[in-house]
Amino acid sequence: MRSTRRRAVVALVLGLLLAGMSVVPAAAAPAADPGPAGDAFYAPPSPLPAGEPGDVIRARPAKAGPPTARSLANAWQVMYLSTNALGKPVAVTGIVLVPKKADPATAPIVGFGPGTSGPAFRCAPSRFIDQGAFYEQAALNEMLTQGYAVAVTDYEGYHEDPATTYVVDSMGYSVIDAVRAAQRLPETGLSADAQVAFRGYSQGGAAAMWAGQKQPGYAPELKLAGVVGGGVPSDLAAVGLPLEGKDPFGFLLYSMIGMDHAYPELDLDSYLNDAGRAAVTGMEGGACTLELLLDYRGKTIPDYFTASPFATEAWLDRVAQNQLGLEPVKVPVFQYHSTADEIVAFGQAKELRDNYCKLGVPVTWRTWDGISHITLVYRGDKDAMAFLADRFAGKPATSNC
Repeated sequence: MRSTRRRAVVALVLGLLLAGMSVVPAAAAPAADPGPAGDAFYAPPSPLPAGEPGDVIRARPAKAGPPTARSLANAWQVMYLSTNALGKPVAVTGIVLVPKKADPATAPIVGFGPGTSGPAFRCAPSRFIDQGAFYEQAALNEMLTQGYAVAVTDYEGYHEDPATTYVVDSMGYSVIDAVRAAQRLPETGLSADAQVAFRGYSQGGAAAMWAGQKQPGYAPELKLAGVVGGGVPSDLAAVGLPLEGKDPFGFLLYSMIGMDHAYPELDLDSYLNDAGRAAVTGMEGGACTLELLLDYRGKTIPDYFTASPFATEAWLDRVAQNQLGLEPVKVPVFQYHSTADEIVAFGQAKELRDNYCKLGVPVTWRTWDGISHITLVYRGDKDAMAFLADRFAGKPATSNC
């Protein structure tokens, strides 16, 4: 009798112990390295750590801009591994925002490519968002309000000695890997199985399209639902050269600086005169979008160059390599543009739409008449949001190819 009772007591104790063990929570994933304080956060470590594209190098909480944004989302500045235009590992920074009212485990994620911010370190989109000075804040707030997490890339090269690689195809990698970083940052709680979309306008529109083209081979694990691109610069020669002597000439000069950083063999300095060297130094020292628009109005290539880089085979080859529309996007695309766009030529955007249609891409194409490039940043938001909502809801896209 005692033996039976003793066995029962032992069994009960073991059962309680096992039950207790079953409710012990799993060890939490370690928090990301916050990195150095202040602006030093943006300086890439040397050498870069080993890892895969999208792995988080460091992360820290962000203020996330004006009170409306802070009330909508938790945010983290991040540095993550990505891939540059030469196919080599690179550190890229950005900011991840997760809406407070959404369940992170089920929230869709939008990889957001910002429009032109400028070559100076102070222009990094994640810094502008943190300071409440981001000119696409309205679109960002709309996405957060709808319950979408947003992974915003800075693109390459934003640090105290800036070397930004403006409007080259590696923008697509930066957008894709911002989404991966958002999923891999333990603090966000975002799912590796989340629905994903890529979105952007102007430079960001090109970045979103490049991300869409590259995703099947580069990040097939992402559950990509759609791509939104407005004001897309798809052909650098067709966009840049018409700006000579016009008000937006600063964007042409910046595109040359960005190409030179992406492809060092282009040797931009060898084409510059003294005024050109001073202009490049001034741009990288302090120019953001407003300065690009105002400080270089009416300038021409002879004002800054001894010879045009675009007259050389080396430059033209690299420009050709960075033309969108030679490969398909495998998911529905919403592309929109103003017929009166004074910065990003309408004709080359229409050609991109036509090329995608020929490749079988389900494109929803919309044009606006009589409004400026910058006005459409805001005017196009309603349609972009409707397209995202339909894709995340699983509704079939209606192509008007």
